[in-house]
Amino acid sequence: MNNWHTFLASHGAVIHEQEVSHFGDLQAELSATVTNGILADLSHLSLLKLSGEDAASFLQGQVTNDVKQLTGDNSQYAGYCTPKGRLIALFLTYRHGDSLYLQLDKRLAEAITKRLRMYVLRSKVVIEDISDNTVRMGISGKSAETALSGLFPALPSAVHEVVSNEKGLLIRLPAGPVPRYELISDAAHAENIWQQLRQQLEPVGRNAWEWLEIQAGVPDIQPGTQEEFVPQMVNLDALGGINFKKGCYTGQEIVARTHYLGKVKRRTQLAHLSGERQPRPGDDVFVEGGNEPVGKIVRSAPSPAGGFDVLAEVRLESLEAGKLNCNGSPLVLSPLPYNLD
Repeated sequence: MNNWHTFLASHGAVIHEQEVSHFGDLQAELSATVTNGILADLSHLSLLKLSGEDAASFLQGQVTNDVKQLTGDNSQYAGYCTPKGRLIALFLTYRHGDSLYLQLDKRLAEAITKRLRMYVLRSKVVIEDISDNTVRMGISGKSAETALSGLFPALPSAVHEVVSNEKGLLIRLPAGPVPRYELISDAAHAENIWQQLRQQLEPVGRNAWEWLEIQAGVPDIQPGTQEEFVPQMVNLDALGGINFKKGCYTGQEIVARTHYLGKVKRRTQLAHLSGERQPRPGDDVFVEGGNEPVGKIVRSAPSPAGGFDVLAEVRLESLEAGKLNCNGSPLVLSPLPYNLD
């Protein structure tokens, strides 16, 4: 347990496998995501730093988005694909100073770092995992802006806008009905920031933050879903995570062909299912009565209303073919907070 987790544990956090599971009452935390402002530790995510004079040009040839548009005042999503255009990671990316940063699922970080380093060759780029030296917090809810205004006098007003000061960076994230932010700080400031924010916000664990990500329609790539999806299948284009004018990158031919030929036949949907068994990313989705999978679970979390909310990638034709289910439980679809047109 690192110093940050020791601090959180002293304030009631239950730590499991180096991430905060909850603060003692998962159901109360889920309810707080709807009714109150919440404060989440994001230790389940890793942060990679790319520095060196060739960092931008190197990353430009690796990911789906145009990282040269990162100015220090904005962030973006970007996919990392195989040559066949299948996602092996999804990043939240931003620039700070002369370095670029990639945030991703912690379980993928070691392998993705190794893979990126394989392609550095003679480029002047240093890639390092700085997760242990940074603290990332998720903030959401009706009281989020009031709580944050004590730390950042000017809050980011647009999605993906970034503001910074001596205490850290604040990114406005895509959200459902209430605003959502990520605060990135170093260990020297983190404890004081947490103490100040928790005066107005309810501390929550990973499940509550996962539920908010799902409500915002934000996908993720996890160990169970690597190489399962072309970026458009998880709506990365709708989230501004693909730049179709930027030039070559790994998997670009497949991604571009899917776009320009209009062959996006599978999309990710927001859905709820009841039952006691939480679906896992990678679990198959079926049409009721059918034996052939028509999709897969992308992301899953317990719902404040009971049961589970998910992002499920499915064949578009299956939406009209009949009721969908996963692990024997029906999927009830809800509108996404963005357009797929």
